Amino acid sequence: MPQPDMGLADAVDAFVEQLESTLEPIVTSTLQRSPEQLRKDLALDAFNLSAAFIDCDDSHSDAELAAFIVALRQHFPDLLADDTTPTDVRSAGIITGKREWLNQPSGLFNSLVAADQSAGTAYSSVYYEHALRMAHTAISIDDYTSRFELSGVEKFRSMLLRSMKSGGVNSGASVATTGGPAAAAAVAAPEEELPPERPLDDLLDELDQLIGLDAVKEEVKLVAALLKVQKLREHRGLPVIESSRHLIFVGNPGTGKTTVARLLAQIYRTLNVVDKGHLIETDRGGLVAGFVGQTAMKVSEVFDRAEQGVLLIDEAYSLTRGGEKDFGREAIDAVVKLVEDRRDRVVVILAGYPDEMEDLVEANPGMASRFPRTISFDDYNDDELLQIFELIANKQEYHLDDSGEAAVLDWFAAQHRGHGFGNGRSARNLFEASVARHATRLVKVEDPTDHDLITLIDTDIGPPVVEEIEESDEAE
Repeated sequence: MPQPDMGLADAVDAFVEQLESTLEPIVTSTLQRSPEQLRKDLALDAFNLSAAFIDCDDSHSDAELAAFIVALRQHFPDLLADDTTPTDVRSAGIITGKREWLNQPSGLFNSLVAADQSAGTAYSSVYYEHALRMAHTAISIDDYTSRFELSGVEKFRSMLLRSMKSGGVNSGASVATTGGPAAAAAVAAPEEELPPERPLDDLLDELDQLIGLDAVKEEVKLVAALLKVQKLREHRGLPVIESSRHLIFVGNPGTGKTTVARLLAQIYRTLNVVDKGHLIETDRGGLVAGFVGQTAMKVSEVFDRAEQGVLLIDEAYSLTRGGEKDFGREAIDAVVKLVEDRRDRVVVILAGYPDEMEDLVEANPGMASRFPRTISFDDYNDDELLQIFELIANKQEYHLDDSGEAAVLDWFAAQHRGHGFGNGRSARNLFEASVARHATRLVKVEDPTDHDLITLIDTDIGPPVVEEIEESDEAE
């Protein structure tokens, strides 16, 4: 049997022992269990969770099974005897099919949510914290963590959070615990005081609150999960497959690229990829100079400002558009060099239209390996654009009546979706035009009511005129 990874054993022990200690005040009164039964229930949840995470990719390696045996043997000595081997576990089908266990919370977790809901406590959040530690540890055992494993952990994480939120659990409530790993300390910039580092769950929750972008949200969560696993392996002295953290965002303007980049920068900070987690935005004008030798210096200055943060280069493909005397290609060469030289200090995101960005990568050797992951931002559909319109309107204390909603939907339905469609920008333009028409209408009303002053109706929206598409791209 291979020398087992002890990380899972540590995570399982922490799950059982920390929760056993934390739940002691409510074990008999609220949970209506004996202390012995609680420990058995905790061990069973640890068993099922560990097996489920190993089963996520339907590939049960010897390393994973050896770690599983060592981690759970003390709790299930009859099933996992001293001479049990990975082959024995595989042949007995102990792991096979266990991933189905991730589709719904355990009975114990549901009991904790109910207890929290009744007493305003946060016992379920302690379960959540240690269950996620087991999850990330289990999928970090093999050198390569598959997309199926990352997706399985993310779905499990979201499921527990939804259950806690629906139960009104205050995850910030105080619960007495002992021991456990300390949170990583935030690193402050010497030049200025940084805002407090935000918990990963808060950032992912903010991501989930964005309208639409389902595929983007999934990709960002997988990026976060992979980084967490890599950091875990690095902490335990395990080999980490080196992978680029730089990204390409493709899509029309107004699809939320800058918003997501800003969140991603904070996620990178929380996961200790960068120290500051700020976002610097630039484009061709911020990188290309007009004289020989100045472009490389200009690019270097932009990277200096993005140090320990994220650099978003909008319309990156425009760097290749120019004549023989254009310095755009010099800027590309400088970017590629600094991406490599500062790979541990700056994360770079290139943004632009899909076809043009594909051409950019194909035309520049070295870019494909440095920017291996592309995240596509699809155009919003009509209902999503209506939600964006309403969000903008509500912030300005306007709202649509039924006729206004129908007019907004008709307006967006008439728009051509294609290269350069404005998406969120179009929603803002329509809102501003509607407010102007609303003012023109109300100036003729002798004594408008408060309702009149805040309500947009169909005539304020206007007929569904096709918006002229601009040729310039903006990351936002």
